[in-house]
Amino acid sequence: MKYLMWLLKAAIFFTLFAFALNNQQTVAVHFFFGTLWQAPLVLVVLVTFACGLSMGILVMMPRWWKKRKAALAAESTAVPTEAENNPVPLQHGI
Repeated sequence: MKYLMWLLKAAIFFTLFAFALNNQQTVAVHFFFGTLWQAPLVLVVLVTFACGLSMGILVMMPRWWKKRKAALAAESTAVPTEAENNPVPLQHGI
């Protein structure tokens, strides 16, 4: 299974590498007010992906913080059980 995962990762890498090699043409991205950016197509796709990923993370951050705060509050108000009061000692051996 480990070798199959490495094979899958290699296939994805070489597919993306071939995509990058086949899309080296310069494209123009037109912004507002006549601003123009010219870059290779693969770079434009990469920047677009990175912007989408970062925007998704920024939008999810308040929810993550809210869930984390609720989990920490629930953890601090939890009643300790007998097992937590008397932890099992570590047993060393072969």
